[in-house]
Amino acid sequence: MVKVFVHTDTRYPVNRKIIRRAVIDTFKKNEIENIDAEVSVAVVGRRKMKELANKFFGDSACHEVLSFPFEDVSNTSISGRLPAGRQGFINLPDGILRFGDVVLSWPEVLLAAGRDNVMVDEELYLLTSHGVEHLLGEHHE
Repeated sequence: MVKVFVHTDTRYPVNRKIIRRAVIDTFKKNEIENIDAEVSVAVVGRRKMKELANKFFGDSACHEVLSFPFEDVSNTSISGRLPAGRQGFINLPDGILRFGDVVLSWPEVLLAAGRDNVMVDEELYLLTSHGVEHLLGEHHE
């Protein structure tokens, strides 16, 4: 079972069911089902999103969505082994696969919905799915 934890400020009228459905649907689309997994989704404002972008990406842009995988196993050594001190997804101490965090900027979700001429819940679904795809290893250029 995939557990979805949604963290948001009360001033953002976020539809948590849409977020959960987007995460579950993205897992199903990628044929990842019947596993014990967790994904965390946070909905933040512009200031927090800019802080995260600056801290982790060296820019001060207000992104619509950012993804932070729990463990990036793409940085393995030539032998295919993880550097010392890193567990990767193979050695789960409690059997729960924690994929990581998706962070959405609520003001940017609203702007994107207006720009794309879609309902806010539809944009929320699309951006959440996009973030989860990054957690699953899909990257665009």
